[in-house]
Amino acid sequence: MKKKLIPALIAIVLIIVIVAASAGIKLAEKYSYSKERADLEEYFGITGAGEVPVILQDEQIEETARIIDGICYFDLVTVKKYFNDRFYEDKNEGLLLYTLPDETVRTVIGSQEYTSKEGNISGDYPLSRYESGDEGEILYIAADYVKKFSNFSYEVFAQPDRMQVYTRWEEKTTAYIAKDTAVRYQGGVKSPVLTDVAAGDKVTVLEEMENWSKVKTADAFIGYVENKRLENYAQESPIPVTDYEEPEYTSLSKPYKINMTWHIVAGVAGNDTLSSALEGTKGINTISPTWFALTDNEGNFSSFASKDYVDKAHEKGIEVWGLIDNFTNKETVSTYEVLSYTGKRTYLINNLIEEALKYNLDGINVDFEEISQDAGEHFIQFIRELSVACRANGLVLSVDNYVPTGYTDHYNRKEQGVFADYVVIMGYDEHYSGSAEAGSVASIGFVEEGIRKTVDQVPPEKVINALPFYTRIWETKGAALTAQAVGMEMAEQFVKNHSMETHWDETSCQNYAEIQEGDSFYQVWLEDEQSIEAKLNIMQKYKIAGVASWRLGFEKASIWDVIENYRNQ
Repeated sequence: MKKKLIPALIAIVLIIVIVAASAGIKLAEKYSYSKERADLEEYFGITGAGEVPVILQDEQIEETARIIDGICYFDLVTVKKYFNDRFYEDKNEGLLLYTLPDETVRTVIGSQEYTSKEGNISGDYPLSRYESGDEGEILYIAADYVKKFSNFSYEVFAQPDRMQVYTRWEEKTTAYIAKDTAVRYQGGVKSPVLTDVAAGDKVTVLEEMENWSKVKTADAFIGYVENKRLENYAQESPIPVTDYEEPEYTSLSKPYKINMTWHIVAGVAGNDTLSSALEGTKGINTISPTWFALTDNEGNFSSFASKDYVDKAHEKGIEVWGLIDNFTNKETVSTYEVLSYTGKRTYLINNLIEEALKYNLDGINVDFEEISQDAGEHFIQFIRELSVACRANGLVLSVDNYVPTGYTDHYNRKEQGVFADYVVIMGYDEHYSGSAEAGSVASIGFVEEGIRKTVDQVPPEKVINALPFYTRIWETKGAALTAQAVGMEMAEQFVKNHSMETHWDETSCQNYAEIQEGDSFYQVWLEDEQSIEAKLNIMQKYKIAGVASWRLGFEKASIWDVIENYRNQ
């Protein structure tokens, strides 16, 4: 019997040994550390030759840099997005510009030299250059040239090429590696190895979990290390880079609330109407005659400027800000064509300044309207460059803007607020001739929204809100809707002539009237003392720089008392 049991026991023991060995192997496989190395080009998302992944702060961004002939470059889009959006590319003339308070620094794209008020300064490599891309020629700017106008740090590492960039220097958690280990793609011993770290190496701890921590190595690998491999945690505050000192963009600011009105001057003879137009007015301290208008695509403009007009205004204590527009001759003028050439902008600016000085103007008011999306960057560069010239000659620069909407973001009010002395909101035409429905020219909600959105981007002490001195008389006849813009007295006379009853509309903060006469349905939202006062109260609430009005001659004399009360608050 014993002889029969022995072989069976041996078999059982062997089975147990085999099972145990198998389990041990599986356990070892499960808990042993994988030595598989990650594909680093795949990890960094490198898809083409010359791409340099960028780790900004503690995250890799979608954009990449390039190393060309040993020099690191960023494309212009990346520069504007992450470092400095003030660089301007003139594709027509092959220039890269950067405007400071008192000059515009320029470099010819592809050259090793830039020009500033200090002269021509040469380097050892192209400061900017074009390189072919999927969408044509792409402008790249040397990182060190960008650093001339921006505070950031960068370091490039090899195998594969990658770049660590810092634009902020915030407190961070650090730790030291306690024992040689691997930084893995994910938390887990089976995850592929990104890089090896040695005992004593310092890492930045980005996220702590139960057993693993997300870390960044000194050479910009972001992965996971076991918590048991970390020791000596600490909080560190890096020393900020302050190589570049942001200059002060000073402004001319009046020590009083602005009360500006636009004066229509459609020809030289229109200057003779100044005295009669000012009769019955009160408290006007700034007048903007419509003197200048672009006439062609080379930067030329017409001028109705008059020294006698300026002298008379000055005698009354009124400053003159000559207006230039881009729409009087819009059939023959392309704003894009004028502003997208540095030479044409310079020509326009020089001649504007010459006119302003010749006639002893106090300022220039820019009223460029219907600017296309693709002309936006050229428009704001024009404002930058014009501000330099105005600042140098003691001229006030004001810029007229629509009430902010998504489709006018390219007017870049924030940048206007840096370079211009005053940013003017044309706080009217909420409903205009051609609107799909009748409505107020400037309801109280429309006005407040325009001011609120503007002061979100522009310092309130630089904001002027323009009020309408006109009303639209709306007529609906069948399916046709028409509107006629008239002055305050004419609008009130229309209401009286048609025996229309008015009532105060709380929604618009205006006196409203309507009447059906035969096939015609008339509607009027009046601009009067009450509506103007309501708007001025909103302006006082936001503590903006003052008021403007479109246009002189459309108002009732009593309106000036309402505005004067606002100015004296």
